Amino acid sequence: MGDRWATFDCYGTLVDWPGGVRETMRRLWPTVDGDSLLERYMRLEPQVQEGRGIAYREVMAQTMSRVADEFGVAVPEGESHALAASLPSWRVFPEVPGALGELRDRGWRLAILSNTDADLLDASIGAVGVDVDERVVASDIGSYKPAFGHWETFFRRTDAERTHHAHVAASLFHDIEPCAKLGLPAVWIDRLGETSMVPRSATLPDLADLPETLDRLVPA
Repeated sequence: MGDRWATFDCYGTLVDWPGGVRETMRRLWPTVDGDSLLERYMRLEPQVQEGRGIAYREVMAQTMSRVADEFGVAVPEGESHALAASLPSWRVFPEVPGALGELRDRGWRLAILSNTDADLLDASIGAVGVDVDERVVASDIGSYKPAFGHWETFFRRTDAERTHHAHVAASLFHDIEPCAKLGLPAVWIDRLGETSMVPRSATLPDLADLPETLDRLVPA
């Protein structure tokens, strides 16, 4: 039997992306409701990403500029890349290091498939504190999820067997839906207690029980 591979989205799954985006924009525009800023950012970012291979730090800068325009505020001078500057300090969800460490102890190989830049992801992996065996980032492959490029690149680089693989992510739009289209097993990390009819192999509120769940999906 070949190696078992678990692939992960990073931001929203391992690292608190919504919190990081919200708090950074609240710092820039303290009179605007933080949740409204985040909602608008989440709606606009996929539009900036679609069909483009630009660096993620530029995606964040362009999206934040569009958010500012919609709220009638200005991006403060020198703050156009505030999101990229703050990203390395965004918090890791507390159960993540233990869960990933346990997966490695159980023999799983780990990979991250992320809509980001290599240096930003490296900083976040350092914050998690658990090594990974492979990473695929949007700025390197010129493609953003939900396009299939991340998964195609992962399988090409690793020769991983699809029957020995599962993907783990919090975003239905960016990860769970494309996995369903590709016929890949996926574990949805539903941190907000949402509901969805998108097919997936399992749903968990966080990563605490992920090692047991993945062992059931792909037995050793």
